[in-house]
Parts: sequence; C-alpha cells; structure tokens
Amino acid sequence: MAAIVQSGIQSTLADYEIVDLRKKQAPTTIASDSIIVKQYHAGLESIIERDSVEYSLLLTSLATSRSPFFHNACTYLPENDELWTTSDLLQTTSSSQLPIVLISKIRMQRDEDNDDVVAVEWSKLRPPPNVAMPAGACAYLQGLLYCSQGTLKPDTGGLYYMPHGKAPRPVVTSFGPRPFNSPQQAAVSKDGTIWFTDSSLGFGKEIRPSPQLPSHVYLYDPDSASGLRVVADGIEAPTGLCFCPDEETLYVTDAGTRRDNGSAPSTQPATIYAFDIITRGGQPFLTNKRVFAFAMKGAPVAVKCDDVGNVYAACGDGIEIWSPGGVPLGLIEVAGGCSSFCFGNPGEMFLGAEQRLFRLQVQARNSAADDMLE
Repeated sequence: MAAIVQSGIQSTLADYEIVDLRKKQAPTTIASDSIIVKQYHAGLESIIERDSVEYSLLLTSLATSRSPFFHNACTYLPENDELWTTSDLLQTTSSSQLPIVLISKIRMQRDEDNDDVVAVEWSKLRPPPNVAMPAGACAYLQGLLYCSQGTLKPDTGGLYYMPHGKAPRPVVTSFGPRPFNSPQQAAVSKDGTIWFTDSSLGFGKEIRPSPQLPSHVYLYDPDSASGLRVVADGIEAPTGLCFCPDEETLYVTDAGTRRDNGSAPSTQPATIYAFDIITRGGQPFLTNKRVFAFAMKGAPVAVKCDDVGNVYAACGDGIEIWSPGGVPLGLIEVAGGCSSFCFGNPGEMFLGAEQRLFRLQVQARNSAADDMLE
C-alpha cells in the first residue's frame, strides 16, 4: 500500500477546565478534532502544565473510510522517530472471510526549532502471515513485540518478535498443548522477562475458537526452558498492563464491560487492579491484588505509568489519570474516548482514538527536559 504524506500539521492550545468531582457533571460536547484537559486535583498541574497543553491531529480517516486504524498497540520507537499502531477488525470485501487487522507505521517530520511534528508519512501494512490479528505491542530489543490474537485456524496466536526490517519470529505460542485465547498486551521488565495478558475477547469477536484456558496474566522468561508461568487469574478480560517505575507494582486492566452491547448500563468490570511483585524461591510472584481504580466511562483498555508513578488509562472518555495513590487527577478528554496511547519524546504523548491519531505536548519542552535530568 502506498504511503500517505500528511503535511501542514499545526498545533492548537487545548482548553483547560477545573472540575469538582463532588458535583454531578453535565455531559460535555467536544468536536472530533479537539481535546480538552479537565483537572480534578491540583496534582495534575505537576504533570500537565496548565494553559500550555498543545495538541495536533496527525491523521484521521473520518472523512474517507471511517476505518479504525488507530485502535491498539500505540508504540513509539524514538531511535526511528516512528509510531506504530494496529487497527481494529476491518471487514473484507467477502462476507465469507474473517476480518483483517492492519498495522500502521507513522514516521514523523519535526520542526527543527521547537520539535513539533509538522508532517507525517503514514504506511498501512498487512501483518506477516504468522502474526495473525495483532492486538497490542511494545518496544522489544531492536524492534517490536506483537501480541497475535490468532484466528479460527489451529496453531495460531501468541507472542512474536519483529526486528526492525526483518521477518517476525515466534517467542511463545501456547501454554503447553493448549493454545492461548487471544493475547492482548505485553510489557517487558528491566530483567528482560515478558509479562502479558490473555483473554477471551477474540472468541467474543468470533475470530477465535472456544477458549481452552481461563483468562490469565502470564510471565515468560526467554532465558529459561520452562519460563512460561501463570501469575494471575480471576480477571474477566485482562487487557492492558504496565509496571510502576520501580517495578514493585504491576497494573492490569479488566475490560469486561466491553462485552456489554450498550443496551443497558454495564455492571461488568471496568477496573484497574494493582498487584505487588514479590520474590519467592528466586522467582517473581504477584500478590495483594486490589482495586486501584474504576474507569468513569467505558473500559480501561490500555494502561501506562509515567516516570513518577502516575497511572494513565485509555477509557471511554479519553485518557483518565490517577496519582500513585489512586487519586483521580484529571482527564484528557477526546470525543468517543481513546483505545490506545503512548509516551513519546519528553512531555509528549500520542493518542489513538480509532479513526483519529493525536499528538499532545503536555509540558513545555524545557520543563520536560529538566524533568528527565532529575
């Protein structure tokens, strides 16, 4: 597929509102190409500078195909100044065929004076044949680690490492003789172990056969012959996960509410759980499972921590933000919500909102650089 070049991208100052959560909030109307920052707690100002947040709409398919190209796997590779995403399921021209997922590679062109993104080159790529229905991804070694959900065919799905410019190779593709359900997201710890979620969301979308395993969180040690272990269960639809900065806590999202058809208020989970990471017998374990937060709208499908431990989640209203103690700090509001996001250069974020891809500069560039040096 030919690359698309989008030039003339300009930044806009975001509206900033102070909101009292003790009062019932009236629904707000926000344009599809706009972003509003809502402050719930004064602590938000230490990570998002009031009156200084700039955003730009890098890409949109709203006026053309309306296809959700920016659905998942938002991952920034600084060495190449590239952003990678995966689409949601895209229908093919034949009703007898399964939907497909496309991978997007977005290469940045920046202003030399202020580092703003002024143009992007967008390439839509078909996944390699063995990486069926890719969902989440993360930076890994010299490339990307993809969670392949698999298809209705046997022996599909798992985790695949795709070095930059080379064919992907399998990392782990089953739990013993039983296939994974549909791996969703992975995170790599400082010691090189891989933690990932596996849920039955693929079965609910009719792209995977009936589950042969419960929904689990797994740990895989590439340096151990028996390195695949279940480390958490009892989560209805584990989706996103991330470590806190010192890797003593793991956050896991439960997107069970995504099963609701929208006909009634969902009572299914839309929860971020926190686990303590402890060592027993020389191996890491998860303990002290607790509710960290519940999304105000929709399900928390992606979760990340910043350098000081604040927790961000892609939810039905945008990016909801909490302090390390679970205090709601604020919201980066996006029409229709967000499904994926990542951090870029200092003070920079990228937001995937299905048909739209945004860039945010949440801190002044000199302030963000100072924070990195502390």
